[in-house]
Amino acid sequence: MPIQMPQPSSRDSIPPTLSHPAALPFWLAVLFTGIATGAAAAALTRLLEAVQHFFWGGSSTNLLEAATHAGAWRHILVLIAAGLVTGAGQMILKTLSSGNGIDTTAAIWFHAGRMPAWRTLGSALLSVIIVGMGVSLGREGAPKQAGAVFANFFSDRLGLSDEQRRLLVSCGAGAGMSAAYGVPLGGSLFALEVMRGVLALRYVLPALFASLVAAAVSWVVLPDAPTYIVPAYPSSASAMVWALVAGPIAGLAAVGYVRMVTWADRHKPSGWQRMAAPVFALGALGAVSIPFPQLLGNGKDVSQLAFANQLAPELLLILLVLRPLATTLCVRSGAPGGLFTPSLTVGALLGAVLGHAWSWLWPGVPPGLFALLGAAAVLAATTQGPISTVVLMMELTGRDRSFVAPLLLVVATATLVARSIESRSIYDARLTDEEVEARRKARELPPR
Repeated sequence: MPIQMPQPSSRDSIPPTLSHPAALPFWLAVLFTGIATGAAAAALTRLLEAVQHFFWGGSSTNLLEAATHAGAWRHILVLIAAGLVTGAGQMILKTLSSGNGIDTTAAIWFHAGRMPAWRTLGSALLSVIIVGMGVSLGREGAPKQAGAVFANFFSDRLGLSDEQRRLLVSCGAGAGMSAAYGVPLGGSLFALEVMRGVLALRYVLPALFASLVAAAVSWVVLPDAPTYIVPAYPSSASAMVWALVAGPIAGLAAVGYVRMVTWADRHKPSGWQRMAAPVFALGALGAVSIPFPQLLGNGKDVSQLAFANQLAPELLLILLVLRPLATTLCVRSGAPGGLFTPSLTVGALLGAVLGHAWSWLWPGVPPGLFALLGAAAVLAATTQGPISTVVLMMELTGRDRSFVAPLLLVVATATLVARSIESRSIYDARLTDEEVEARRKARELPPR
């Protein structure tokens, strides 16, 4: 049976001005969602750091360094413990609401943004704990889920329409991204381009406001600094030609990665396997991480090393194979978590490998620039959000114009190739083929 997308009525419209009759409750909801999401993102980040420090010791913000100095048995025992926590957590979450949980993307497009609050918050909390323990997934999933739950809460309290709720949940998810990484502009564009699928003027202001408020609140606790420290890499003819060649390769790699994650999500364990599968899968990850601690966590530390050209070419090749497999294994085991930073890390590894090969043909480009461009290309292609990706990379690195020309070129070509082959983004992994097609058609309609 074809899926029918909900159609907004005239009363559902987003208030375009402050004089609109529905403006006051809507903008109050945006403000409260931003405040609550920023506070939640800060608390979840501190919790992740505390968990990481408790299980791995060392720096609370550098898992790779701590895992590198940890003994072999700690790798195995901590990841087995993460499997037990995952299995028990999933069994508990099953009792918090009937049926399955609702993914944020599915909620926005097919349920007017409505999500089971306690189960969603429980899943966010569980993902923060296990990512802190070393599971190869992203930490941004938790603040995104928290933002969506708060958006639902204030939509109910202030009587928003379904269309307003749908936008507010998108803004809440983007605000979670904004607060977690300190990227207010990128987070707002992510909310619209990736989550809501519409870039329209009346949608932009609520997304900007929610993301800005969330980031400002989180900065009270979290540092206001770039996530990645990179030099001002210059553009050059070599980098431009490389971007033109590497963009399609990154697009193809992104398609394969999205399909791997989609397969893994569709084959998550059920029944009693919810308890056993994570223990075996994450225990195996712990064993492999003994010689390759770079597999643990969301991959932020690995990306930083790639951007600074501090990974040997042989290790880059190995990690390019193992990192996607580790993330897929974690998804297959039923572990909840984000996919933003893991996708960025895969791109950084791919860009670095292709860059080393390119340097034999046309030397002179700083190797870290190839990793940076590769990260942007794969991230844009997997999220199918080229505009938000460009802005996010600028905010994450604190750089703007120095490498913008090859950045735009590699992002555009990678996204075009990926979108021509696969309409599903990394955030559509839990959607059925029918839902993906319905979403695609709905995105092509003009906004109301």
